[in-house]
Amino acid sequence: MSSLRSDLFLTSAFLIKGNVEGKYTRLSKLLDEHGRRFLALRDVVLVDLNSRERIQTPQLQINLSEILLAHEFLDEAGDDTRRELAREQESDLQRVRLFFTGSVNLELAGDIRPRAYENSDSATRRFFVMRRPKVRGFKHHDDDHLLKLTDLPYAILNKERLSYIYDFN
Repeated sequence: MSSLRSDLFLTSAFLIKGNVEGKYTRLSKLLDEHGRRFLALRDVVLVDLNSRERIQTPQLQINLSEILLAHEFLDEAGDDTRRELAREQESDLQRVRLFFTGSVNLELAGDIRPRAYENSDSATRRFFVMRRPKVRGFKHHDDDHLLKLTDLPYAILNKERLSYIYDFN
């Protein structure tokens, strides 16, 4: 199994790192447009959020409704990424705090497009992007995989899994 994994997912039970099969576009767009209930991953490592036990498997199907947070590890200096970031000007973003509750109580504070979390948001259906997320509420126990969550430049969030939103605007 390859040790390079380009995609990260957080559910209420596991941190999952792997590679999305047949990825044809950025992960945020793929998740929002994906017409199936399950997303196929390969070269997967799962980290149990409670025990920190690791499970490695060559393939995994993840239910999209289980995803709280996703992230794509990529070179943020690429031309396509720079163009996309330029479209989302800093002045257009608004500060929010979001909460996922359940077996893991997770809080994220960061910047999003105004009301991106709403179902009426015309730019996204199920997932939206938060810039510079600050993640709190889970115990990483200095685990290398779990520590990655505390230093992400952006996070892709599942609208349907949000519990509470504090919109500073």
